Amino acid sequence: MTKISTIRKNIVRNKKILSAMKRRLVIWTVACITFYIFSYLIDPFDPVWQIYFKEPWQVITEDILWVLLFSILISEVSILIDRMLNKMLPWRNRTIKRLLIQCLLQIVGSVLIVIIINTVVDCTSETLPKMDARKEYTLLGQWVATNIVISLIISAFNTVDYLLENWKKTAVEAAQHKLRASKHKQAAMAAELQALKLQIDPHFIFNNLSVLSELILADQQLGYEYSEKFARVYRYLLVNSKKDIIAVEEELKFLESYIFLIEKRIGEGVIFKIDVQEEYRSMYTLPLSLQLLVENAIKHNQTSKANPLEIHVYTSSEGELAVSNTFLPLINKPDSSGVGLTNIIARYEILGYAKPIIERTEDKFTVKLPLI
Repeated sequence: MTKISTIRKNIVRNKKILSAMKRRLVIWTVACITFYIFSYLIDPFDPVWQIYFKEPWQVITEDILWVLLFSILISEVSILIDRMLNKMLPWRNRTIKRLLIQCLLQIVGSVLIVIIINTVVDCTSETLPKMDARKEYTLLGQWVATNIVISLIISAFNTVDYLLENWKKTAVEAAQHKLRASKHKQAAMAAELQALKLQIDPHFIFNNLSVLSELILADQQLGYEYSEKFARVYRYLLVNSKKDIIAVEEELKFLESYIFLIEKRIGEGVIFKIDVQEEYRSMYTLPLSLQLLVENAIKHNQTSKANPLEIHVYTSSEGELAVSNTFLPLINKPDSSGVGLTNIIARYEILGYAKPIIERTEDKFTVKLPLI
């Protein structure tokens, strides 16, 4: 593993070196071309240009090499100035100040290079042609101007490259931050969803054990049968309450078992009607959603033989799984753990599905669950 890691690091390092060299070659080439173009534009009618390509190839080659050497020198000085300023005065701190200082240093650096090279050439060469002072200062000024233009172009190139790299880095960091935030949000939603699922267990126990204790006191045999059915239903709850979604067919089978408990517990005080079309039974809903809605309907409405509570489970024309019950509110509201309908709505919201629709009229209360 160590050798593989070393090889990968070497490959990455070599790629960076190659990329830096390519960038350097581009900058040198731009500087060299700029030197010739700007020198020509300053005085396109200079007789030198008329005879330039008539010179021997050795002279032209020597001239190109000198221009290339000069271009490399000014390019490296310009790059050095930009790098120093990137550390000492980054663009993000004071943009205007950075721009003015960068331009000033590039101009000063360009002038110093011309002065140094001109001084060295004057001191070391004894074969330079004689020319009048006016012509000499004119050529020197053209050289300085060309040098300044090259420096500023290279500086602009480096600045754009620097800003693009920082923009890419900022964009990547923003994307990573967004991804981390999304993961944290997803983890928080998962934790919240799990907490909502766990609420189902005490809710189920709270409503049924109280009934079981009453049945045992009234009829021990009936209480025993009820406890057996309750154990089967609760086993189903334990298996499926941890799932996010479940097939409608499975949920209906569970509801049938749950209805048995209700019929033993209430008798003729509640009437059930199941009318779910076959085409929707293969679709999905939330686990225990029907049980919670039925439980809520019974918990908050009157159930008597003379005026039974009607609970209708069906599929609507819009393809929704609906639980509708007659509205027979109790005079005295019973104690409730208060997680039934709220639990279902919260789970739909966390999972990113459409929210259930609640419809209430004077005589009916309906909850429509979007099928998945």
